[in-house]
Order: sequence, then C-alpha cells, then structure tokens
Amino acid sequence: MTDVPTHSPRAIPDRLDTRLSRGLRSWEALLFAVAIAIFVANAFASPYFLDPWNLSDATFNFTEKAIIAIAMAFLVIAGEIDLSVAAIIALASTAMGAAVQFGIGTPGLVAVGLAVGLLCGAFNGLLVCRFGLPSIVVTIGTMSLFRGISFVVLGDQVYKGYPADFAFFGQGYVGWVISFEFVAFLIVALVGGIVLHRTTFGRKVYAIGNNPLAATFSGVRVERVKFILFLMTGLASGIAAVMLTSRLGSTRPSIALGWELEVVTMVVLGGVNILGGSGTILGVVIAAFVMGLVTFGLGLLNVPGVIMSIFIGLMLIGVIAIPILAGRVARHRRSA
Repeated sequence: MTDVPTHSPRAIPDRLDTRLSRGLRSWEALLFAVAIAIFVANAFASPYFLDPWNLSDATFNFTEKAIIAIAMAFLVIAGEIDLSVAAIIALASTAMGAAVQFGIGTPGLVAVGLAVGLLCGAFNGLLVCRFGLPSIVVTIGTMSLFRGISFVVLGDQVYKGYPADFAFFGQGYVGWVISFEFVAFLIVALVGGIVLHRTTFGRKVYAIGNNPLAATFSGVRVERVKFILFLMTGLASGIAAVMLTSRLGSTRPSIALGWELEVVTMVVLGGVNILGGSGTILGVVIAAFVMGLVTFGLGLLNVPGVIMSIFIGLMLIGVIAIPILAGRVARHRRSA
C-alpha cells in the first residue's frame, strides 16, 4: 500500500510576512499614523483647514525646509551635519538681491542663488574633508560667517525690485491649487529616495555612517563622498533661497533665521540616526508633513510663533532622547 501525498495549504513566505510585519512596526508607519491624527485634529479644530487653498498654503510651511532636510539626511546618515544651511540661504538671497541692483534677470538670479549655495557647500566640505575638522564646529563657524556677511552688506537695508516672473518660484502654481514649490519638493524627494536606497552611492553613504574605516578599506573614497554630500546640502540651500526670496519678494539679512533647528528636527524626527548609519528618505518626507501640519494648524489657531519654537525644540529633544532612554531600559531588563 503506497502513501497518498497530501497537499497542505500554501503558506505566506516568511520573507513577505517579515517585510509586512517590519513595515507595520517601522518608525515610518508610526509617523504616518501621527500625520493622519494631526490632519484629523486640525480638521476638527478649524473650519478653514479643509479648504483646498488653505491646504495648498500649508505646504509653504515646510517645502523649502524639507528640500534642505532631504539633502541633510544624506549628510547625517554619513555621520556629518551642516548647521549653516539657514545662513547659506541668507547669503544666497543677499547675492541675488545685489544682482537685481545690476539689472540681472530671472535666469541669472536663479543661477546666482544656486552658485552661492554650491560655493558655500564646497567651502564647508573643504574644511571638513580636506583639513579633517569636525563638521559641527565648522558649520557653526560658517553659520556666523555667512550670515555675518549678509548683515555687513545689507545692514538694516532691504533688497527689493525682483522681476515679476521671478515670483513664480515661490508663489506660482502648476495646476489648480498645487504650488510649484510642492512639486519641486516631491521631485527632490523622489530623486533623493532613488539615489539613497537604489544606487551604489547610497550604499556608500550608509557604509560610511556605520563604519568609515571599514568603508575606506572596502575601497570607498570616504572624503570624496562626504564632499559631494556637502555640495548637495549647499545646493539644496541655494534652491530654498531662490524659492523663499521669490515668495517674500525681498531680502533681509535675517531671512530664514532659525531654520537650521527645524531642518535638523525634520531629519531626526524622520528616523535618521543623529550618530549616522541609518535612516530613510520616506521617514524625512513624512516628518516634513507632520511638522508642516502642526505649524499650520497652530497658525490657524493663532498660536504665537514663540510657542511654535518651544514646541519644535521639545520635539527635537524628545526624538533624540526617547530612543536612547528606551535602549537603556531594554539593556537593563536584559541584564536583569
């Protein structure tokens, strides 16, 4: 008598089951749930929140900062940081304002803003990668340097008189209520996600953040990669300078003051390890939406800007401290 083979129901592959469970337990999933909760809370808190034009205006609260945050995420994952990004915006905006005084048109103004951003990023990268100085010290110094130059050039004056077509970059719409800034942010996020998660360059960034010495012995040109990352952050700051100057229609030396705190908060809130080695672009994008929804909702409720700054500071401390404290508790329980 021969055995009759029996067929059991086909099980879900462990790999797929693991990916699904990991995704549901991920930081990005939690952030997404928080974003939905904040959206619903804002809808109940203000009858004006769900207006399409108000929702479109809400994107102006974070798109410029989020573009910088995406570039900053690469740098932080690689174990570095740039605290001069807001000052780069000020210097690039000042340069564009000076160019206007010489009659330079919109294409030239955009080129000036991007070039100044690249030059500032190159200067930071040179000091860190060529001379081996700590990035946090270098960029604190250049933060004062770049904004100081803007104050020297402008003083208490204001640059105005930008061309009418220059306003499109900060005030224009590409379809009904969808702003040009928001579309640019989505494109930068898509390109950043592909580069970080789907290319060899992205794998090098993670390798450097986890162990730069091992990356060097693996053939990665660590200093070259880091220099490119500083260039990217400078360029992103130049793009933000073009958009912000276009949106405001004027240049003051205090432009974008304090933005470095919000950019770093977006990056860390998005799940990027402040010590380097881990993080995703998706997390940074969701964190940008979370911060944008929070600040816009508080604005609709007429909450003062000082309170928003306090909230952002507490958020930054919380997202850095909570994982560290949770890890200590977990290690204590395992040892016990």
